[in-house]
Amino acid sequence: MLSYRHLFHAGNFADVFKHTLLTQLLLALHKKEAPFCYLDTHAGIALYDLQHAWSQKAQEHEQGIARVWQRDDAPPALQAYLDCVRRDNPNARLRWYPGSPRIARTLLRERDRMVLSELNVEDCAKLEAVFASDRQTSVRHMDADAALNMFVPPRERRGLVLIDSPFDRAREFERLVQSLKRAHARWDTGMFALWYPLMQPGIMRRFERLMINSGVRKVLRAELALHSETWTLGMRGCGMLIVNPPWRLEQSLRPLLQWLWQVLSPAGEGGVRLDWLVPEAPVAAPRIRSRQRN
Repeated sequence: MLSYRHLFHAGNFADVFKHTLLTQLLLALHKKEAPFCYLDTHAGIALYDLQHAWSQKAQEHEQGIARVWQRDDAPPALQAYLDCVRRDNPNARLRWYPGSPRIARTLLRERDRMVLSELNVEDCAKLEAVFASDRQTSVRHMDADAALNMFVPPRERRGLVLIDSPFDRAREFERLVQSLKRAHARWDTGMFALWYPLMQPGIMRRFERLMINSGVRKVLRAELALHSETWTLGMRGCGMLIVNPPWRLEQSLRPLLQWLWQVLSPAGEGGVRLDWLVPEAPVAAPRIRSRQRN
């Protein structure tokens, strides 16, 4: 049995960040009529009770979704995500937090589908119960690499893969880069979103080098930090690498992330980073042969 349980952390600032970006990526796929597939490699249980003893232990949602969900000044781009949260809390009292599968299911169209992979036996059983009668959803008891090997590329050749590791093992950054590299080799036009926590500066620099040297191109990096690099009392921030992001995503994300940072970090610590970790491969200039005169 895995030691990690997301119920301890459901609705925290990292979830707000991650699910805000998730909704933006899924909505971007709506711009074309062709169906798409959403693959979630670490799906969890889809819906989290914030009154559960595990969630109440640290009450991380109080510094996350509780600060955001009822704001009347939220940017329009945030509304799709907030609507998902409010749909599960119709009495305006925050009790339930939707995980990635539930948010994604809300944004599937009639011909779209999703595949949910979960390794934990108990969590997978709960996930199967939630989507038991849903013909657009397939739940699989397998690890992330097995899911990536089996379902990438999807038959639709359009879609999004969310890689959302719990980071409960050593050297996880190295494993994730290799997993992403292999999946990208099979589907180099696919959109991948890899979530990660911000750790010590040295670890993050190594992760950056690994990604740059991986051969994967067109990688947008988005990060939200609530504390400085010297913070040691918990997760100081998180980020997401987006491979093959939708056109102009960078421009739309910048004000959205800035608003989230201001709300989630009232002390003004940390900040936002949004840049191209790896740009698109440059197009080689055509070679021009000079004509020799006889």
